[in-house]
Amino acid sequence: MLKNVLTIAELVFSVALIVVVLLQSGKEAGLGAISGNSETYMGKNKTGSMDRILATITKWVALVWVLLTLSLHLVK
Repeated sequence: MLKNVLTIAELVFSVALIVVVLLQSGKEAGLGAISGNSETYMGKNKTGSMDRILATITKWVALVWVLLTLSLHLVK
């Protein structure tokens, strides 16, 4: 019973992790200085920006996913 619940929870968090990662905007490969489009640190990291919020959500969902994976491995 516990293994089924953990499997379903891992499936839900797997889909959530995929969705959150796909919602994030792509990062440039560090070519801003070459093309003249250099951004300051403060301009890139605004506290309320959507990318910042999605990055935080991604970290927490990934952490829960790892913990679910480890606990699923330990449950027989």
